[in-house]
Amino acid sequence: MSSFDYESYDGLGLAQLVKTRQVKPEELAEEAIERIEQRNPKLNAIINKMYDQAKKQAARVEQNGVFAGVPMLLKNITQEIKGEAITSGSRALQTFRANQDSHYVRDLRKTGAIFLGQTNVPELALMAITEPKHHGPTRNPWNPDYTPGGSSGGAAAAVASGMVPLAGANDGGGSIRIPAAYCGLFGLKPTRGRTSVGPLYGRHWQGASVDHVLTKSVRDSAAMLDHTATVEKGAAFLAIPFQGSYLQSITEPLPKKMKIAFSVRSPIGTEVDAECQEAVEKAALLLESMGHVLIEKEPPVDGHAITKAYFTLYFAETAQALSAIRKHIGRKVRFTDVEPSTWLLALMGKITPAEEFVKNIQVWDQASCQMELFYEGFDFYMTPATALLQAKIGELSTTKIENAFVRIVGSMGLQRLLLKSGMVYRLFVESFKRTPFTQLANLTGQPAMSVPLHVTKQGLPLGVQFMASKGREDLLLKPAAELEKTFFMDSTGEDPVYCCPKLKEIRVIEKRIFS
Repeated sequence: MSSFDYESYDGLGLAQLVKTRQVKPEELAEEAIERIEQRNPKLNAIINKMYDQAKKQAARVEQNGVFAGVPMLLKNITQEIKGEAITSGSRALQTFRANQDSHYVRDLRKTGAIFLGQTNVPELALMAITEPKHHGPTRNPWNPDYTPGGSSGGAAAAVASGMVPLAGANDGGGSIRIPAAYCGLFGLKPTRGRTSVGPLYGRHWQGASVDHVLTKSVRDSAAMLDHTATVEKGAAFLAIPFQGSYLQSITEPLPKKMKIAFSVRSPIGTEVDAECQEAVEKAALLLESMGHVLIEKEPPVDGHAITKAYFTLYFAETAQALSAIRKHIGRKVRFTDVEPSTWLLALMGKITPAEEFVKNIQVWDQASCQMELFYEGFDFYMTPATALLQAKIGELSTTKIENAFVRIVGSMGLQRLLLKSGMVYRLFVESFKRTPFTQLANLTGQPAMSVPLHVTKQGLPLGVQFMASKGREDLLLKPAAELEKTFFMDSTGEDPVYCCPKLKEIRVIEKRIFS
C-alpha cells in the first residue's frame, strides 16, 4: 500500500494527485487492483477484469484529462469496449465481443480515466436487482446478505466498497438511482439525449435510457457530465445544450426560497416503507431550515398509466433484444439460453399489438408536457428513491414451479394465458411496487438524481430522489452539493476537501440536525 489514503479521495481528488505528480497513474491502478482482488470475491461486482490493458493505458495517460489516471469501471451493457466481451448478463451472449468502442466509452477515454474492468448486470439490465444466473448475484457492501439494487448494481457495489471512486452506469427506469439509493452513492440520470448513444443505436429503449456514472461525490458526477455531454447529430434525441460548467455551477449559491414539491405516496397507490417516507420528510425539514418553501403536492400524472406504458416498453424491447441476439449467435434463442423472467417478457412482447405500443408512447409525451407545466410552479419534485428497503439476495427469484410454467406455456404458444394466470403481475408489477418512483423521469426525459440522506435501522443507506425540468441538471446538482456539505462534514465541522460523503456519520449528523 502507498503512503496516501486512496479511499479518502474521490475521482477529482485522485486526478489532482496525478496532476501534481504526487502519485503516478500506475500506482492508482495498483491500489484499485489490490482492492478488487480483496473485495470482489465476496461482492461479485466485477465480472471481467482488464488489468493488462489498464496498466498499458495508465503508462501512457495524458495529464490534461479531467480524470487523468483515475481508475474506473464500465457497465457490461451498451458501454462496449472494442475486443471485450459484452454479455449483458446473459448466457446467450457469452461468446460475443464488441467490434468497436461505444461513443460513450470514446467520450470517457477523453477524460483520461483508466478502465479496469466491467461490472455485473442483471440479464439485459431488466431488473432492479443484480442477480444474473450467468454471472451470479452482486452483493451490497453494507451487508452482503442484501442486494445493491440494479441494473447498475455491480457498478454501485464497486464504488461503495472503495474499489474505484466512480463507475459507468446507465438508467432506463431507475438503474442509476436505485443502486445509488441502496448503496449510499450519488446517482444522476441526465436529461434524455444528454450523452451519446451511438454508433450502434440512435436511441436506447426509445429514449428512456441514458448513460452516466455512479459516484461517491457530487462534484465527480458534475465534472464527468461536463466532459461527456454532447450533441450527437445521429441520435434520435438532442438535449438543450447547457451554456456553462456543471462543476462550476455547484460552487454557486442556491437560489433563495426555491419552491419544492414533494410526496411520499406511491404513484401506483402501493405501500411505501416508513423509513423511505422518513428520509424524504427529513430532507424536507432540512431544506425548509435552509429557507426554501416545501409543499406536499404530486404532479398531475397518472401513475398507473405510466406503469402500464413502461411495461409495454419492457415487453417490446425484450422481444426485440432476443431477435438481435439471434443475429449474433446464428440461431433462434431458446428457453434455456435466457432466464425465465426474460423469456416471459419476450413472450409478452410478441403478443403486444403495434397500436398498443404507439398509444403508450403517447402516454410518455403527455406526461412530459404535464411535468413541464408542473415545473412552472416548482423548482423540483422530491420523492423517495425507492418505496421499499433492500431485498435479501434471492428473495425476488422465481420459483421452479413458475419457471416450469413459463416454459410449458411458451412452448405451447399459449402466452395469453400468462396474462390471466397472475404470474405476470407477481413477477413484474410486484417488482415495480418496490421501485415505483423512478420510471417517470425516464419516460418524460427529465433529469433526476438520488442523494444519500438516510441510514435505516438495519444499517443500510437510503436515497431521496429529486427531479427537475428537462435540461436542468445544473439546477439538480446545486442542492445535491449543498446537502452533501450539510450532511457529510467531517468531525472538525469542516467540509471534506474531496467532497466524499461519509455515510457512517449520518446517524450522528441526523441527531444533531433533527433532535
